Amino acid sequence: MISEKQSFNRNLIVGILLAASFVTLLNQTLIIIAIPPIMNDFQIDPSQAQWLTTAFMLTNGILIPVTAFLIERFSSKHLLIAALSVFSIGTLIGAIAPSFSYLLVARIVQGMGAGIMMPLMQTVILTLFPPEKRGSAMGMVGLVTGFAPAIGPTLAGLLIVQFSWRSLFYTVLPVALIVLVLAFFLMKNVTQQKQVKIDIASVIFSTLGWGGLLYGFSIAGTAGWTSAQTLGAIGVGVVALAIFITRQLKLTQPMLEFRVFNSPMFLITTILSVFVFAIMVGTQTLLPIFAQDVADFTALESGLMLLPGALIMGFMSPITGKVFDKFGGKWLSVIGFSLITMALILYANLSLNASLIWIATIFTIMMIGVSMMMMPLMTAGINALPPHLIPHGTAMNNTIRMVGGSIGTATLISVMSYASLNTSLQQPKQAAMEGIQNAFMLASVLAVLGILLAFKLKSKKQ
Repeated sequence: MISEKQSFNRNLIVGILLAASFVTLLNQTLIIIAIPPIMNDFQIDPSQAQWLTTAFMLTNGILIPVTAFLIERFSSKHLLIAALSVFSIGTLIGAIAPSFSYLLVARIVQGMGAGIMMPLMQTVILTLFPPEKRGSAMGMVGLVTGFAPAIGPTLAGLLIVQFSWRSLFYTVLPVALIVLVLAFFLMKNVTQQKQVKIDIASVIFSTLGWGGLLYGFSIAGTAGWTSAQTLGAIGVGVVALAIFITRQLKLTQPMLEFRVFNSPMFLITTILSVFVFAIMVGTQTLLPIFAQDVADFTALESGLMLLPGALIMGFMSPITGKVFDKFGGKWLSVIGFSLITMALILYANLSLNASLIWIATIFTIMMIGVSMMMMPLMTAGINALPPHLIPHGTAMNNTIRMVGGSIGTATLISVMSYASLNTSLQQPKQAAMEGIQNAFMLASVLAVLGILLAFKLKSKKQ
């Protein structure tokens, strides 16, 4: 293993993987600002438009378990080239999409590529660095990948004001192709291959399980929480997921190793990661809708609104990584969730005439809290696992986080839509405002649960 690590340039490999991840994260944050103009172009409501975010994350969630198999079966280089190629095809489809259906397909194809890239990057980096240096390594990952969410909303605002939302896809495409060329010529294989087989039944039940749950939570806002369609979809998801989990526990080579949850630390950090991710993505989806459709800000202004918080998160990541390596994740998580809770309560009490600076200040407070947990929580969970379970732990963490984040975001949008449709207020903007306030109040309850659970973490790493 040592001789293998000496046969390639570790920094070069990490650089290529970070560049690939940067492209996918830039793509995700660009779309957040584009949702209101896309709603106007295709004449769709927020419940439909949020699928551009949730379908991308759900596809990630479905593909990530398969990625654990792919990482063991194929070389790092071939996987990265395949992922970037699929992502580029999806980006091209999005640029020329003639209808919302085509745009949704584009996001799903992009999600397939991104679903392979992110866990591949994390697995390789966690393999290259020893446990005592992983916090700092993942902190640097947070710094680089934090740059994409920082510039994404502002760049999207500029492009939408000058051109249209389609220009976002045309901007991402050449960057993805450049990284693809670099990967083809410079990427090396750094993982060990095994002769493992994919279980098709597991893929089917996994897709039905995660997909059924997300679809049910997504349509609840418009179809009603007690409708046959909503309950049926959630029911199918629960049953399929139960079959999937039971099957994984019986297989000698499971697609997703649920025994990683035998580690209490991994279980707690994964749950907390879901809370953080759901709150972050849900907030980033709600705020542009509020800014552009309720408060009448421009796309550029709503992008600038998210810029300070995203920059702070990126710059804080290396610092929190070093703090984690020294003290562990307990107090980072307690303080982080406390800041998030405060920000969400402030958002739940926003008024129609709230200033852009005030909204941006609250978002910055929230992102300081998020930066204290995003990378440290995952690192703490992975450090609690033996080396042979790292690919499965990474895949599990990403799967649960993505799917949980998707369901959390869909639930917040459903709450917003349901409250807006069933309010006694007559003015559309006031009705939308009440829906958004309800969604933020639900998110604050989730953050309080996060504070309570964070006290279960160890105060320093062992």
